[in-house]
Amino acid sequence: LKKSLQNLFKLPSFGSQNILNHSRKMANIHTVLKTNYKQETECQHSSIYLGMGCFWGVERLFWNLDPKIIHTTSVGYSGGDDNKIKEVTYEYVCTGKSGHVEVVKVDYKKDENWENPANLAKIVKAFWENHDPTQVDRQGNDRGTQYRSVIFCTEENQLEFAKKSKELMQIEIDQNPRYFAGSKITTEISMFKNYYYGEEYHQQYLDKNPWGYCNLKGNGVTCPMPNRPKN
Repeated sequence: LKKSLQNLFKLPSFGSQNILNHSRKMANIHTVLKTNYKQETECQHSSIYLGMGCFWGVERLFWNLDPKIIHTTSVGYSGGDDNKIKEVTYEYVCTGKSGHVEVVKVDYKKDENWENPANLAKIVKAFWENHDPTQVDRQGNDRGTQYRSVIFCTEENQLEFAKKSKELMQIEIDQNPRYFAGSKITTEISMFKNYYYGEEYHQQYLDKNPWGYCNLKGNGVTCPMPNRPKN
């Protein structure tokens, strides 16, 4: 009867392996952006890794940033020493022994004009303005090396831009009464080294749990972006 119905309606026959493969594919689909967040970065996109404290709120910040720019986001662990780690898990990262940071990987529309990298600028501006980059190994009540402020770049142009933006942010902090005199940015800015995807339940956590914990908030500082003068 099943075979007759399949022939009649031309239905595909789904074996257990096909169902498993389909299930795995769907497991990697971003619950908000509907993109594959585990797919390798495509040529029309760039990737950058950002640590601003607990990655739940950070990921929501960037998936909501601009649908014309943001292709996909995911949460994971980055920046630790691979030689010391057998298995990267949330529990192990929380011990502080891994050296990893909770980060969000942001895949965004590649900037074609490095004289004015508008897409990168929008992301970096949101980074600086939505956490306290002067805190050491913490954000608010979240304490530990895994909560330190970081920007890990995949392109030299990103690195140059991020470092210049840090200088401009420091000037704004020096002039802002919210900060104690002499507060210095502690954000680590370096080239990308490694990335391990976080567990499935961490991905798009605040979409799955809208009332979940989020310590992320604005810092009251408006950060200007670097301008590269034309020759």
